[in-house]
Amino acid sequence: MQNLAPIALFVYNRPQHTERTIKFLQKNNLARESRLFIFSDGAKTSNDEENVAEVRAIINKVDGFKSVKVFERKENAGLANSVIEGVTKLIKDYDQAIVLEDDLVTSPHTLSYFNDALNRYRDEVKVMHIGAYMYPLKAEGLPQSFFYRAATSWGWATWGRAWKNFEPNIETLIKQFDKKKKSAFSIENKMNFWKQMLEFKKGKNNSWAIRWYASIFLKGGLTLNPSQSLVNNIGHDGTGVHSGINDIYNVVINPKPITEFPEVIEEDKKAYQIIKSFLSTRKGNMVLRVKRFVREKLAQYFTK
Repeated sequence: MQNLAPIALFVYNRPQHTERTIKFLQKNNLARESRLFIFSDGAKTSNDEENVAEVRAIINKVDGFKSVKVFERKENAGLANSVIEGVTKLIKDYDQAIVLEDDLVTSPHTLSYFNDALNRYRDEVKVMHIGAYMYPLKAEGLPQSFFYRAATSWGWATWGRAWKNFEPNIETLIKQFDKKKKSAFSIENKMNFWKQMLEFKKGKNNSWAIRWYASIFLKGGLTLNPSQSLVNNIGHDGTGVHSGINDIYNVVINPKPITEFPEVIEEDKKAYQIIKSFLSTRKGNMVLRVKRFVREKLAQYFTK
């Protein structure tokens, strides 16, 4: 397969996570033929310097790819700015990119899935994003992959033609939403996507992902997703920039390659309903919620 997409890997201050992410990525079938670009953000505080240095020692020894190029920042740009800048750079040079962060364990078939989908839907303007993560759905009867409206940020890929629609300005995005759009955007209010938009505006989060999903949504775009996840996020242990300690989104990685892709370019209605149902019950009943809350608070207390 020619024309493999370059991989952008964003790392910061988590040496163990980075090491695992790279180890699993090296086991991918297409690793040896793929170019890897590692973007290492600078330390935010002097406390982070040691971890950042440890991460840099790891990434400067990486092999097992067609080529490895490391970009080290002196200052801290933050995850959102790093991702936007890194993706924009690779898109400019290669017109496509696969994007990973330092807390994602991949299946050996993840790169194949991305490249197959990038090639297959390259000229389908409506398809704007390829995601590799999927919630732990009870997915009997779902196809191997399907189209859906929301963009997942744990392992994804896109093309230059789609990325040019990325609108970083939150005000510009927000004013294009009416009540009906807000509801559709937040999966009929089952997911806090709209709340994330408002929190970004207030400076409570610095998410590139919510602005990317909003940009896709407002253009009527679709995202391709596997019905069984090809990645698992190992960052929900309290070490992540935006992730607390959480097991709701833990998944068993699909051991098989994705060989079937949708022919019809429209949202899969059945998949949408299954996801909506997962989102509305994902936190469990009151007892489970209280237990999880206590466990998260205790874990935060002990990891301080």
